[in-house]
This record gives sequence, C-alpha cells and structure tokens, in this order.
Amino acid sequence: MRNMIYHILGPAIMPAVFFRIATTPVEILGCRTRGLIALSIAFISGLTALGSAIVSAKRRKRGDPSAIWWVASSIILAIPVVALLILA
Repeated sequence: MRNMIYHILGPAIMPAVFFRIATTPVEILGCRTRGLIALSIAFISGLTALGSAIVSAKRRKRGDPSAIWWVASSIILAIPVVALLILA
C-alpha cells in the first residue's frame, strides 16, 4: 500500500493539477496566466519524471524489484509534458 501511495497516487497529483488548470475558463485566470502556470507544472513534472527515470535505471541495474514502481512514477509524471505538447 505504501508503494501505491508514493509511486502512483502521489505523482498522479501533477496531471490532475495540470488538467485542472488547462480546463479553467479564460475569464478566471486569463490566457497568459493559465498558459504560464500549465507550462511551469509541465516543466516541473518533466524534471521529476526524468529524475524518477534515473532512479529507476540505477535500481534496475542493481536488480532491485522496486524499480518497476519508479518506472510507473516516470510514466505518470510524463503525462503533463505530453499533454502540453498535444494541446500547444
């Protein structure tokens, strides 16, 4: 259960926040503010996904069975980056 919280539910916050900002009406935040917030969330998420992938590669090299959890975190954290590229 602990791995589920740390590697699935925790990283799932970033895509949820990204899509919440991306679907916010323009009248609330404005177009530029909304775009800059979405860009910063995608950038932070991408850096975190990269760090998670590096940890996963190191653990996989050592034969650690928890490496698959880090791969799952990387995939989840990469969702806002891919969505930003598609939406832009």
